[in-house]
Amino acid sequence: MKMDRWTSGSHYDQWMGRWSRLLAQEFLKWLDVPAGLRWIDVCCGSGIVTAAIVERSAPASVVGVDVSVEQINFARQRRAHPNVAFETADAMNLPFAGASFDVAVCGLGLNYIPDPARGLEEFCRVIRPGGTVAVYVWDYAKGARFLREFWDAAIALDADAAAADQARRFPICTPEGLRGAFKQAGLEDLTLHTLEIVTRFGSFDDYWEPLLTGQGSAPNYLATRNKKIKEGIRERLRAALPVNAQGAIELPARAWAIRGRRP
Repeated sequence: MKMDRWTSGSHYDQWMGRWSRLLAQEFLKWLDVPAGLRWIDVCCGSGIVTAAIVERSAPASVVGVDVSVEQINFARQRRAHPNVAFETADAMNLPFAGASFDVAVCGLGLNYIPDPARGLEEFCRVIRPGGTVAVYVWDYAKGARFLREFWDAAIALDADAAAADQARRFPICTPEGLRGAFKQAGLEDLTLHTLEIVTRFGSFDDYWEPLLTGQGSAPNYLATRNKKIKEGIRERLRAALPVNAQGAIELPARAWAIRGRRP
């Protein structure tokens, strides 16, 4: 089973983009780098983090790169800006000369690079000495409750679900995993930070329907299941998720962020 699928910018925005947008604001507030720098946004997807950099960090330039042609095309259409360029590129083989940028960031993408260590090597290569590398990833094991609720429901009904669970698949998505990866890449002055948001769904349908888009790990897993399992997961979630008096569902979500300096 192919674990992940990222081919639609609009569906990505519907499923994950709205939460990435909230995280990006908190991430950039914490990063707090000077204006006028050259940024690269690796695994930029639909361009949400790139747009947030333009809005908040006053960059000299931003290049957003992603392996998905469809995502890059969507980003070019929706996030166009004079200081921004979007390019299709492999995070493990970035098409830029060394020391081309001042800041390299990656929002919710490091764990999807087939070889994250190789990806971090490339981040470091294209950053000038003294430049910043920073990423954030979901706390899949405990902190991203909207995901944890889904996988707990799926695992209870489907023996194959555990292998697709991101908490099991991505050991790098822990403070220890991130710190170890950044140390291995030779980055210095490492700082870890917790990003916390609330994922608010207007209704159960607002939670469930993005899971039917096939974009991302949980939706892609769900697309491969038969009708009985899908319906079982849906009803298990309907019973488990907390709904307030207005019919909304509010779940806390945590991501881990880390930054380092290229020596």
